[in-house]
Amino acid sequence: MLTTAVYRLYERRLEAGLRGCALPAHVGVILDGNRRYARARGLGTVADGHRLGAEKIHELLDWCHGLGIPYVSLWMLSTENLSRDERELGDLIEIIAETIDRIAHDPRNHERGVRITAVGALDVLPDELRRALKDAEDVTAGGDTLHVQVAVGYGGRREIIDALRGHLEEQHALGRSLQDVIADLSPEAIAGHLYTSGTPDPDLIIRTSGEIRLSGFLLWQSVHSEFYFCDALWPAFRRTDFLRALRAFASRQRRFGR
Repeated sequence: MLTTAVYRLYERRLEAGLRGCALPAHVGVILDGNRRYARARGLGTVADGHRLGAEKIHELLDWCHGLGIPYVSLWMLSTENLSRDERELGDLIEIIAETIDRIAHDPRNHERGVRITAVGALDVLPDELRRALKDAEDVTAGGDTLHVQVAVGYGGRREIIDALRGHLEEQHALGRSLQDVIADLSPEAIAGHLYTSGTPDPDLIIRTSGEIRLSGFLLWQSVHSEFYFCDALWPAFRRTDFLRALRAFASRQRRFGR
């Protein structure tokens, strides 16, 4: 009981310390550590870890809404994850579909103005997951307060290749010569074909589980992002961990490459 009281006091102090601070408009989160959590806790299967991680997503969205953060990107499934054991992948696909469906159809999220957008190589995903993503996008299309990008079947290198391919195909359709296309090539031209086109670049990227790497998450978009690496495994990620990440962000002087 005392531990809970001390935790709540610390949480309130952290939040109070953020008042008047510049918070990120867009937070990207690499949801890492579900499998390790399941093994460390002796859970029945790694799917149990994924289910607990899915529950944490709903908490994170509550936190973002409460703090007025308008954009959050969640890396839920990488292109590399698609090569996992068939049974584990099947469980993971099912959990992701259920999670997205629950977010999309939660009446609270409709009141909050949640909008879901799927980003990734969606063509490589199983039909059931593609349908769930499409339904979630349709159901939440009117949301304009909390924009939730779910990165599923996502890989940073794949995104850049697909963006370049899209740009070249567009220019070819316009009848432009390769020489002219090369001469006019620019970051802006490529950015317009990214999966995330139209969404602000992330201000802060958080990775859980203690791993200090991006693994290709928002590779292009994170050029000016701040990074925060947290030791907690994703299912154990607490609101205090999130507030500490925001505190670290607020304490940094952003240079944007200058």
